Amino acid sequence: MERYIFNECVYLGTDARKCLPDELARRGFKKVLLVSDQTIIKSGVLNKVSSVLEEGNIKYTVFSDIKPNPTVENVQDGLKALKKCKPDVIIAVGGGSVIDTAKAIAVIAENKQHKDVLSLAGAVDTPNRCFPLIALPTTSGTAAEVTINYVITDTSTKRKLVCIDPHDIPIMSIVDAELMRSMPASLTASTGMDALTHAIESLITKGATEFSDMFAEKAISVIAKFLERAYKDGNDMQAREEMAFAQYVVGMGFSNVGLGIVHSMAHALGGRFDIAHGTANAILLATVMQYNAESPSKPKYRKIAECFGVDTKDKTDDECVKLAVREVKKLAKKLNIPKSLAEFGITEADLEPLSHDAYVDVCTGGNPRETSEQDIKKLYKSIL
Repeated sequence: MERYIFNECVYLGTDARKCLPDELARRGFKKVLLVSDQTIIKSGVLNKVSSVLEEGNIKYTVFSDIKPNPTVENVQDGLKALKKCKPDVIIAVGGGSVIDTAKAIAVIAENKQHKDVLSLAGAVDTPNRCFPLIALPTTSGTAAEVTINYVITDTSTKRKLVCIDPHDIPIMSIVDAELMRSMPASLTASTGMDALTHAIESLITKGATEFSDMFAEKAISVIAKFLERAYKDGNDMQAREEMAFAQYVVGMGFSNVGLGIVHSMAHALGGRFDIAHGTANAILLATVMQYNAESPSKPKYRKIAECFGVDTKDKTDDECVKLAVREVKKLAKKLNIPKSLAEFGITEADLEPLSHDAYVDVCTGGNPRETSEQDIKKLYKSIL
């Protein structure tokens, strides 16, 4: 038996945010805690949502004390803001950092036996559904608005806590490409590669199913066609809409079947060196794909190559692996993705703790190839 969990409602398309007043009224929500961050506020993106609330005469309070790699302390501050505001619903406007923080706040608010995120790390099936949460992503990568996962950094241990809970999923997602228009090229690249990593890892993960493969394959095809366009021209709204669609679609897949060690290794890099998650994934993806080809997932590399538009007729599985890895490398190069970990000040002395953190990460269990700390250390070293 297979279980799949999705949002109960999603709006897709440019200007979809304008549905908010009617949806809030229909659900009886009159007061909002609007969760975002300073970057979203300064860019004017939050105003595109708050102005819709104002037009609908909906009261709101803003909480925006959230770091790019959100911390346990950010969540605690958010809980205080929730208690002070006493809203009916949380609306999260931002990338994965904002939506993940909102999820943690919402889960703890309705499960008071958990005082902080530390007790929620790993797969925790909380008894109560989270506080009502609506998510509006401003990046096309994390798919946090449709997943049952959230990631928070424990600054005391420099580790990212990956929390998996069916009760954290937003009741509604509004995927509005207009909110993504102002993303700088570098963020478009890193979040887009994050979405590609989700698609490829969920396609080859141990838990992959025929149903989840459908989402992954569609996402790879769309990303291969439109990510470079979105990167080169942020005002190309067709490309923006297609990338918004792709990252949401693959979120429906990977949230239900898991990922692999690209994410494990990226989480470790983010926890210890505060590297943006999408950037870390992008640096690691091709190298780990090559490593994971020596597993039962090898035949699926043919599909990855085909999704990039490569003709695989008369090609062996080994040749298809090379073609798939080649296409990922080509795309990363076009997007000016950093090539090495050394660019972030990482040295060989850092690899031992990084490898340990990655190995014990919850995503490691889904990797298609059995691995070890030493294998992960070799992978890190190969891109140092």
